[in-house]
Amino acid sequence: MENRILIVDDEKTIYSVIARRLAMEGYSCAMAINGREALGYFSKNNCSLIISDIRMPEMNGLELLKNVKAVRPDMMFIIMTAYPEIDMAVEAIRLGANDFIIKPVDLELMVFSVKKVLERKRMEEEIETHHKNLEKLVEERTSKLREALLVLKKTHLDSVKVLAGAIDAKDPYTRGHSDRVRKMSMKIGMKLSFTKERLENLFFGALLHDIGKIGIRDEVLQKKGQLTPEEYQYVQQHPLIGVKIIEGIDFFKDKISMIRNHHEHFDGGGYPDGLMGETIPLEARIIAVSDAFDAMTSLRPHRKAMPVEDVILEMEKGKGRQFDPQVLEIFLNEKIYQ
Repeated sequence: MENRILIVDDEKTIYSVIARRLAMEGYSCAMAINGREALGYFSKNNCSLIISDIRMPEMNGLELLKNVKAVRPDMMFIIMTAYPEIDMAVEAIRLGANDFIIKPVDLELMVFSVKKVLERKRMEEEIETHHKNLEKLVEERTSKLREALLVLKKTHLDSVKVLAGAIDAKDPYTRGHSDRVRKMSMKIGMKLSFTKERLENLFFGALLHDIGKIGIRDEVLQKKGQLTPEEYQYVQQHPLIGVKIIEGIDFFKDKISMIRNHHEHFDGGGYPDGLMGETIPLEARIIAVSDAFDAMTSLRPHRKAMPVEDVILEMEKGKGRQFDPQVLEIFLNEKIYQ
């Protein structure tokens, strides 16, 4: 069946640009200028995916999402939003949206998101087919479901990469930061003999640790000079914003503590909860070391990147204060940063 995409936006120029780019990938598109018109189209026509803006007259994107999911819980839905509307985007994900895209729309990111969501739809339909034919296809089903679950796990990874990409788009000075923190954290986890499942959780948690920065204003995040005390306190909200973004998604629930607590200090002087020592989750202590090293060795708006030798000396000063001594020793002795 042809993949028809319904694009809902009250600006026809946005529809035209998106539809033209998706047509290059072989998708056919239809347009609605608000949620009410989209609902009418949806009730009379087949479509594989709805891409909707949030703010529209008559019926907004969240109301449309609620109505669509009430009729078709399995309907694929992507929300478009601007940064000031991040709370609404989070609410959309809780209501069942499969992805969200930041405006102004990056067309290549849009294509990536559409392909990812439609692939997920295909795999879910395949899994459902296997369930219906359970008695006839027991052996085949076991093999196929394993493959399907691997693909669904990859879909979660793709979602995380999209979110990490959104952070990079917000703060070009730290582009690639989340992935570098992920690589270093995984090396530490392996040195600590983490199980496969625990390493997998660390993988996702490290990639997502700064997701809350999506909700921080650009003028603060990219400020050239030193932050004022008020601005610094504002930036310190990003772990809690990160928790708010992902707490409604079941797959990410066991990654919440890594996002919330990666700025805690071993001596209790960190934030947001002032945890101390081993009350800080080990994964968060690992990410804290990797995060600090990459932050200090990266170019920032208000300062140059520090030489590695100076960073190592600075981190040694923080042993037992900012950093878990055991984790820091592994990081430095095993030269995890290389």
